[in-house]
Formats: sequence, C-alpha cells, structure tokens
Amino acid sequence: MNEFEWMSPGDIEQAARAATSTVADAMVHPDGAAGADAAVLKAGGIDLLDLMKEDLLTPRRIINLRQIAGLERIEPDGSALRIGANVTLAQIAAHGEVRSRFGALADAAGAAASPQIRHLATLGGNLLQRPRCWYLRSRAHRCTRKGGESCFAFAGENRYHAIFDHHGCAIVHPSTPATALVAFDAGLEIIGRNGARRHVSLEQFLLLPQAELHRENALAAGEILTAIVLPLPPQSVRSVHLRFGELDSFDWPIADVAVVLDVVQGVCRKAAVVLGAAAPVPHRAMAAEAQLLGRTIDERLAHIGAQAALQGAEPLSQNGYKLPIFATLVRRAILAAAGA
Repeated sequence: MNEFEWMSPGDIEQAARAATSTVADAMVHPDGAAGADAAVLKAGGIDLLDLMKEDLLTPRRIINLRQIAGLERIEPDGSALRIGANVTLAQIAAHGEVRSRFGALADAAGAAASPQIRHLATLGGNLLQRPRCWYLRSRAHRCTRKGGESCFAFAGENRYHAIFDHHGCAIVHPSTPATALVAFDAGLEIIGRNGARRHVSLEQFLLLPQAELHRENALAAGEILTAIVLPLPPQSVRSVHLRFGELDSFDWPIADVAVVLDVVQGVCRKAAVVLGAAAPVPHRAMAAEAQLLGRTIDERLAHIGAQAALQGAEPLSQNGYKLPIFATLVRRAILAAAGA
C-alpha cells in the first residue's frame, strides 16, 4: 500500500471542498495510475481499504468523514425517518423504529457481512461501495468499469453475475440494504462544495451500465452523501427481506429479495418487489407488483407473482440457476409480507 495524506475535516463543506475525485472516477486511468493524485472520501473505510491493499486505488489523500457531527444519528424528519450516512449497519439492525416500521431494512442490515464489519461499516459507505466482481477487483483485468473495452464476465466466470439489465457490464449491485431501501422508496440527501443541498431518490441515483459504464451512481466529485430519508409507511404496511447465499455469514448473497406490501382487509393496495444480486442496480420487479395490486394474496397468486418477477431475465452461461432461487424467495417473501 502506498503512502497517503490523512485529513479529518470539521464539517461537510470543508470535506466536500477537499475531495477531488470519487473512488470510481479515480479508478479509471488509461495509464493504470489508479488515481495517484486523487483525494477521496472515507466513511467506515471497509471497501476503500480493500481497494488500496490490492493497488486498485492509490490516492494521494484520504478525507475522513467519521468525525463530522450529525451524520451518525437516526431521527424523525417530519413524515419521514432520517438515517445519517455514518450510521452503522449494526445500529440500523438494532434500532427500534427501524425494526418496527422498516423490518426488511433491519433484517437486510443485520444479515450483511460479519458482526465485526456491521459495527464499522456505514450505511452511506455500503451504498457507495464498488461492485465485488472479480474482474473489477483484479489488477490483471482492465474491464469496462476501469476504462477498458471488455466486460470479461460475458465470456468468463459469471456464476454470481447479473441476470437482468447487463448491457455492457454484468456486475450486480453489492449493497444488500439497497434492495430494501429501494422497496421503501428511499431518498438521499447530498451536499456539495458550496453547501448546495440536493435530494434524489435512491432508485434514480443508482445507474445502469447503459447510462454510465464507469460508475454505479450519480455522485459527483465534491459531493457527499449525508443522509438516507425513508418516508414513514402506513401502519398497515408489512415488509420482508430474504436472502440466499453459499455461506450463512460473511458472504454476499447469490440472491436477495425485499417485498413491501400494504394489505387492508385482505386486499393488496400497494406492492414493491425488489431483487438484489440480480442486476447492476436493485431490480424492481414491476410485473410482479402489477399481479398483486388490488387482489387477495394467497399461495396461487404468490406463485404467479414470483414467475412474473423473472420477466425479462437474461441469464448468462453459468448463472441460470439463479432463476428458481429468485422465484422461491419472491414467493416466500410475498406470502410472509401478506401474512398468508
């Protein structure tokens, strides 16, 4: 690992002014310099340290966000719940209101990685981490995400890669909490160098490869994700997050699913079905949602919804096995969220 400068700014504006590059932009260098002149932001630092240890990123300066007050709180915000970007996954999993109103998010955060990592990793950092594709994380492969001309997964090892929307790049989004956050229509608060504040939905913030090949989100240099904002759902809403992986802990899922349902007097009034580890962004299964709306959910309808969730899937040469896994998870999650 190369030497670097360390900076702990006192406020958001100072940190934003000091940041010259996002991590994604710093990794796109024709000469392989891996952002040697870049100043990049650090929250928990889990992913940043991995990239630096592998010489995939060699920044000149690291800007530490952990000392900035106000980013570590979970608090009411009008008709929403505001989660600071520095709140850890462990805090989210244990928080009473998150567990009671946003159960799928609490479960997703509580199942991520290992207990040690959950106590250090922040929600903001988890959303902004780089994909875990082994070609992106290999110094020997200059893939499209790093400015190359090929996604090696299409002709190579792709058993953990995308089955939806893999146009030019077959990564899956690495954040498990993001699956639940998209299902809850989460919004983001972002602050820039001049203190300007903007708000964007998480679903719009995350970018498909056809929109942007080199980065996974719409965060610009000099911008800092400061909070995740969750609209408070009606008391009738129930949610479920299910995941399947090769290991019970410290592993990224092969498939995960978040289902949020508003069922009143047995009839589904609102539905969100989101698949994780399925596409370069959390995949909204709108065909499945359409099957549930206005109907009474039972075993048969859950099966129909699960099959509809696979519409548009284009598995690669080694990951077709994901289809029945997703169908099973969606069916079970629908029934559990509906109390059926």
